[in-house]
Amino acid sequence: MKTAKTAYIIIACAIAALAMPLHAEVLTLDECIAMAKRNNKLLRAADLQSQAAELNIKSIKGQFFPSISVTGTALYSDVDGSYSMGPFDLPVKDLSGNFNGMSAYMPELPLEFELGFAYGGGIKLEQPIYMGGKISTGYRMAKTGHAIALQSRRLTEAEVIVKTSQAYADAVKARELREVALAYNTLLSELMRTVESAKRHGLKSQNDVLKVQVKLNDSELQLRRAENGLRLATMNLCHYIGRPLIDSISTANTLPDCDYTATATADIAERPEYQMLQGQTDIARHKIAMARADYLPQIGLVGQYGYFNGAKLNGRKLIDGGSWLVGVQLSIPIYDFGHRYNKIKAAKAQYAQAIAERDDTYEMLSLEIQQCVNNLDEAALELRLADASVASADENLRSSRRQYEAGVETLSDYLEAQTIWQQARQTQVEARINKYLRYLEYQKAAGIIN
Repeated sequence: MKTAKTAYIIIACAIAALAMPLHAEVLTLDECIAMAKRNNKLLRAADLQSQAAELNIKSIKGQFFPSISVTGTALYSDVDGSYSMGPFDLPVKDLSGNFNGMSAYMPELPLEFELGFAYGGGIKLEQPIYMGGKISTGYRMAKTGHAIALQSRRLTEAEVIVKTSQAYADAVKARELREVALAYNTLLSELMRTVESAKRHGLKSQNDVLKVQVKLNDSELQLRRAENGLRLATMNLCHYIGRPLIDSISTANTLPDCDYTATATADIAERPEYQMLQGQTDIARHKIAMARADYLPQIGLVGQYGYFNGAKLNGRKLIDGGSWLVGVQLSIPIYDFGHRYNKIKAAKAQYAQAIAERDDTYEMLSLEIQQCVNNLDEAALELRLADASVASADENLRSSRRQYEAGVETLSDYLEAQTIWQQARQTQVEARINKYLRYLEYQKAAGIIN
C-alpha cells in the first residue's frame, strides 16, 4: 500500500512539474473575461451605439426649447430709374370741408431711384407651442431606443463572457486531459521497466513485454494529442482575450462553483433579447401616436428683428432702420387623399407584428430555458456518476496492482485495470467541464450571466 501511495505522489509531482509551461503567465477566469471585454471590437461597437442613442435623446430634447437663427443679406444692383409727377392742380377745401372751386398749382416733381448696394440682417426666434405630440413622442422613442442600445450592449457582453468562459474551460479541460494522459503514460512506463527487468531475470516472457509496449506506444500517441490539444486550446483562449496567439499563458485550473439550483421559472423578462423586443414593441406603439399627430394642428410662436439698409430716392437713403415682427403660426390639416389615414393603419399593423414577434420569442425563450435546466440536471448526474466511477477505478487499480505484484493476476488484467482507470479519469474531466458549460448556458438563458 505504501509503495502504491508513493508511486501516486511521484506521478502527481511529475504532472505538476510538466503541466506548467516555463515562464507561463497564469490567468484566472475573471482576468481573461476582463481582458476580453477590453479588447472585443463588437463590445466597443455596442458602446458607441449606446453613446449615439444617448446623444439622440439630447438632440430631440432640444426641440422643446426655442431655436434662434441669424440671417444676413448683401447685394448690389445697377437698377435705377426715374418717375415724374405733375404739374397738376390740386383742389382745395375751405374751412367747412367743402371744395370751393379753388385749386393749388403743384409743380412737376421728379423722382429718381437706384438700388445700388443694399444689405441687411436679422435674428429670428421660433418656439414650438403644440406640435400634435410629435416632439414628446419622439423624445419617448429616443429614450426607448437608448434602452434598446443598452440591452444590445448587455447581450454582446453576455456573449463575450460566455465565449471567453468556454474557451477558458476548454483550456482547463485540455490541460487536465494532458495530465491524465501523462499519468497513464507514467504508469505504463513504470510497468514497462518492471516487466523488462523481470524478463531479464527470466520471470517474464517477451510476449508480456510486447503487450506493455503496445499499450505504451498508444499512450504516447494519446499524450502527444493531448499536448497538441492543449496548445490549440491555449491559442484559442489568446484569441478571445486579445493576446497574441503565441503568448505563453496558462489557466489557473479552477472554474467557478456551479452548484446552483436551476429552475425553469426564471424571469424571461430579464433576458436582454426579450427586453430589446419589448423596446421595439414600444417604439412601434409610439409610431402610431406619431402618425396621429399629423391629424392635429401645429402651433408655434415666431419673433423676429430685422435691419435693412439700401435703395436711394433722389440721392438720399430710402431704407435705413430695423423692425420687429412677432406672430403665431397655426397649421391645421384638412384633407390629403388618405395619406395620413393609411399611415396610421400601417403603424398599427407594424405594432401588431411587433407584439406577435415578442410573444413568439417569449415562448421560444421559455423552451430554451427549460432545455438548459434539463441539460444542467443531466450534466450534474453525469458528473456524480463519473466521480463514482473514478473512485471505483482507483480502488480497482490499487487492487489489481497488489494482485499482479503478488502474482495472482495476469498482466492483461492489470493492463485492463489501468485502461479503465484512464478512461474513468478522462470521463470525469469531460463531465466536470461539461457541467460548467451547461451552467453557462443556463445563466445566459436565465438572463443572470451579467
